[in-house]
Amino acid sequence: MRVTSALWVGAYVRRCFREGANAAVVKHGAEEAGAIFVIADRLAGSGDLYAPAPQAAFDEAHPSDRRFQLVLGDAAMAEINARLEREKKFDPDIWIVAVEDRDGRAFLDLV
Repeated sequence: MRVTSALWVGAYVRRCFREGANAAVVKHGAEEAGAIFVIADRLAGSGDLYAPAPQAAFDEAHPSDRRFQLVLGDAAMAEINARLEREKKFDPDIWIVAVEDRDGRAFLDLV
């Protein structure tokens, strides 16, 4: 069974802090199953944007894991924000979490 989005985001923010990176929920989405987007802010005007991976990327042994894919790499923050505005228009229940880390680490399971 998959954990709720709210529980996953709470644990993820705590993990970022444990790793020495600041993290904050920028947009609170649907508690149960809102899609989660993560911004890895490099603190120099650019960052990476991670989105939920497509269903085809999931392992049969772990179908309920949350996996992510890089959708914008080393992009200007204005470009990342524009993409997220489009995502919010498509699905107003999304979550957005921002991680501040100069190394661009996002501490995610990637495809």
